[in-house]
Amino acid sequence: MNPILYHPAYIFHPGRVPLLISMPHIGTHMPKEQKDLLSEEASSLPDTDWHLDKVYSFAREMGAGLLMAQYSRFLIDLNRPEDDKPLYEGATTGLFPDRLFNGKPIYKKTPETGWRDIYFRYLWKNYHQRLRRELDWMKEKFGYAILLDAHSIASHIPRLFEGVLPHFNLGTHDGYSCEKSLADDVFDILSKNSRYQAVLNGRFKGGYITRHYGQPQDHIHALQLELAQRSYMKEEAPYSFDPIEAAQLQPILKQVIARLIQGL
Repeated sequence: MNPILYHPAYIFHPGRVPLLISMPHIGTHMPKEQKDLLSEEASSLPDTDWHLDKVYSFAREMGAGLLMAQYSRFLIDLNRPEDDKPLYEGATTGLFPDRLFNGKPIYKKTPETGWRDIYFRYLWKNYHQRLRRELDWMKEKFGYAILLDAHSIASHIPRLFEGVLPHFNLGTHDGYSCEKSLADDVFDILSKNSRYQAVLNGRFKGGYITRHYGQPQDHIHALQLELAQRSYMKEEAPYSFDPIEAAQLQPILKQVIARLIQGL
């Protein structure tokens, strides 16, 4: 039996309000066959969106639904389109990544491409089918749905962006994926605290999930929030959670979640 079937593709906690928080890059599970092929630098899974379940631990109590991938993005990137068309100009990663964010190889030996169909069907399709069902349920029950695609990334990656990334990187596909007033309110919350820097539709405008599901004309609004990891964790292996920094960050995120739950 394929070892990938021994572990769930995602964890889903249904919500009771019209807000779903998606975490497509939080997963760390890998089949042994592919984990054994990782390069030394990739073996610590450096491009993972570490600890977002802890960062947003309060959201479930507030009524938001949570969808959290369980497998590493090194197998297949759930935030890339099926056709693997690039979402950003310049350096980026694809549906089946072979390079780390810093440009170094993920694998010391290229995995067999025959696994790709399995990863697509079991991981990519399952995640997106669950996401679609939940958005449709919210829209039917409440008349609209709001999707927050939650991400994090190291603060300094010269291959992807210049300088140091702001703490809060809010993306709405240049306004196409979300009602402007809602995005403006969220950005206002993120911008108020002088401890943090925030940007709207900067380097990270939203990946496939934000762009594909965010259809304001169809009453589905999607935002991506990319957190600079220095705001809540140590950015070097073993990538430990920093509860002191996180405690400073979470009240702001609670305000964001409260505003999204408030709706349109």
